[in-house]
Amino acid sequence: MSATHGSTLTGPAGSDDHSVQTAGSVKAMYVYEAPVRVWHWVNALCIVVLAITGYFIGVPLPTMPGEASDHFLMGYIRFAHFTAGYLLAVGLLGRIYWAIVGNHHARELFWVPLFQKAYWQEMRGMILWYAFLAPAPGRFVGHNPLARFAMFFGFLFLTVFMIVTGFALYAEGAQAGSWADQMFGWVIPLFGDSLTVHNWHRLGMWALIIFVIVHVYAAIREDIMGRQSVVSTMISGYRTFKD
Repeated sequence: MSATHGSTLTGPAGSDDHSVQTAGSVKAMYVYEAPVRVWHWVNALCIVVLAITGYFIGVPLPTMPGEASDHFLMGYIRFAHFTAGYLLAVGLLGRIYWAIVGNHHARELFWVPLFQKAYWQEMRGMILWYAFLAPAPGRFVGHNPLARFAMFFGFLFLTVFMIVTGFALYAEGAQAGSWADQMFGWVIPLFGDSLTVHNWHRLGMWALIIFVIVHVYAAIREDIMGRQSVVSTMISGYRTFKD
């Protein structure tokens, strides 16, 4: 198997990989460095906060009892949303930096070898596996070809879209001349009006939620059926394979 797009267990894994550790019928290889793992879980928390607070921003809570001056609930919700949005954006910049200085697995998120024949052959094998039409999956040290395609065209593109449209809407409150307006003020005119950007931003939220559901399902499925660690790999950094 080719290791050009995501090292297989039987192919070369790159000079910056730790050696395979073997204990009986279990093989383990160091894949994800600490910054990548920290980013993953902080990113997951940000998405949860953004989804919940974003929903209530679009569908506000009923009127609170008592004097309006006694309540700042929607203000707190918006503050949590903006804070998580900042963390998401700064985290992505940090992730780009680590893709440059980290090991080759850290770069898998940012490109897909679409013009390599071996990639599509292995992609076909993974599609058959997920469709319950293959007896076993390929063993990839990093992301498998289908997961890599989904992470790039699903998660990465969608996250960038949410950051751009989110800061464009944030710029309305920050007003003209703010850094957000100077960097993202072109977005609303491009879409036509603020409401359209709101609608697309909200659709993006639902698309991201769907991606997360599929991502979690696929990770747990691989842990159980593929006899290889996926969830725990993003905690320890080591990918294990059971013969």
